[in-house]
Amino acid sequence: MSYREQFIWKQGITLAINCYKLTEQFPKSELYGLTSQIRRSSVSVTSNIAEGYGRRTKNEYIQFLHIALDSLRELDTQLIIAKEVKLASPELFEPVLHHVDRVQGMLVSSIQKIKD
Repeated sequence: MSYREQFIWKQGITLAINCYKLTEQFPKSELYGLTSQIRRSSVSVTSNIAEGYGRRTKNEYIQFLHIALDSLRELDTQLIIAKEVKLASPELFEPVLHHVDRVQGMLVSSIQKIKD
């Protein structure tokens, strides 16, 4: 099985795409600020899931899932700040923030499952 077949990886890809679409609505003055940070964090989530999948041991894989979780928490914080400073309409943030919560739950569950 490839990491591309993992449900959590696919959800991460969808999340990154949605973050890119959301940040397209941000002012151009934010291109090197929150726009860039949100995009990098969202890409990092899925990149770490993929990189960890290719590691030799379960512990290495778990380590990369933790890194993905850290990136996801950074993303969540950045999205909340962007919403609070009104970089786009508040209703545009809700589905993305909800997706962040779902992916976080999947990551935590995956880590626990692999540890057992």
